[in-house]
Amino acid sequence: MAGQSVVGEAGRRGSDVRSDCWVAVEEVGSGGIQLELTSKVDGLFGQAIRQGIHETLGAFACEHLVVRVEDQGALPWVIQARLETALHRGGIEPLGDPRPPARPPHRPNGTPKDRLRRSRLYLPGNEPKFAVNAGLHLPDGVILDLEDSVHPGEKDAARLMVRNALRCVDFGQAERMVRINQGDLGLEDLDLVVPEMPEMILIPKVETSGQVKQVQARIDAIQEDQGSDHPIWLMPILESAQGVENAVHIALASPSVAALTIGLEDYTADLGVVKTPEGFESLWARSRLVNAARAAGVQAIDSVYGDVADEAGLLAWCKRSRAMGFQGMGCIHPRQIRIIHDGFAPGEEELQKALRIVAAFEEAEAKGLGVVSLGTKMIDRPVVLRAQKLVGQAREAGLFGDHGEEGEVTP
Repeated sequence: MAGQSVVGEAGRRGSDVRSDCWVAVEEVGSGGIQLELTSKVDGLFGQAIRQGIHETLGAFACEHLVVRVEDQGALPWVIQARLETALHRGGIEPLGDPRPPARPPHRPNGTPKDRLRRSRLYLPGNEPKFAVNAGLHLPDGVILDLEDSVHPGEKDAARLMVRNALRCVDFGQAERMVRINQGDLGLEDLDLVVPEMPEMILIPKVETSGQVKQVQARIDAIQEDQGSDHPIWLMPILESAQGVENAVHIALASPSVAALTIGLEDYTADLGVVKTPEGFESLWARSRLVNAARAAGVQAIDSVYGDVADEAGLLAWCKRSRAMGFQGMGCIHPRQIRIIHDGFAPGEEELQKALRIVAAFEEAEAKGLGVVSLGTKMIDRPVVLRAQKLVGQAREAGLFGDHGEEGEVTP
């Protein structure tokens, strides 16, 4: 490779890298495709890696090329994304479809609009090592992030990595979410990720309903071109005073909006106040978001708790958040997931009371009675509806015993 200029490179190299690789490509005058591979798993998977690289190159207009790959245990879809990024950066465009084979969709019909969303785990879009086993931590959702966690110079690489992750990674029961970038860059993100059928798109720094409508229009256009009717829900993120003021209009901007959430780092910066573990400075904004979400008939989802080591503080935040009307929050580390699920779970006494109310309602219905009573108290219909919703969420969260009656609650 001496005397040649690298026309495109991508990825990471070095002994501290894991589940990733570095790729460099050079156009040369002759010699066909020349592959130089070093891999820590060459003895086991070297032949398959070489075959995958040649298959990807077959989709590009490159007759004479030197390809150098330094692999640190990357999966095939990761190597493919790095190679495609290097080729694009070198000005080599595909003639065909360079995407890796897609695994069968786990949920071909998508997710329900009101599904359980207690926890959503943020995964940096350009860090494949975090995506590989994310589903094993059992979050309700995983967010493949293209925005704040990605360096501006790596947006193109992250976009391809997220596209491939959506095609190839099994995230288990977790809802597959993508946080796109702001403005035109975010619309370009949609061009690559929407065809891979994510189940939710998070829209950052939303201040007006027009931003949501713009994203929805782009999704509609892509899906119309595909002939797809796969449901893709939207979760606008309010991160400024203006966004909070317009919360209800944002929530009503599209029927695809399933939830509202808030980004407290940017919101408190916009206010010029210090973000505290107690959250008193954002209490009004979070309350307004809950009220707007309820008025629009969508979920209210809280921000993240930034101190991973403060588990007691996180649990206290979750309990206050649930008491305010939030149905879940974000998390930045897998160790937060279990605590969040505990914090948003109803207490046994609360759940048992809800079960008694539901049972009393069903008994009254069976007898043709228009009035529901529990002991000596009359139960209003809104109380019944709240109890039914709580029981339904508890059932979805797996809080009932596997072998007992529905009235028996797991510890």
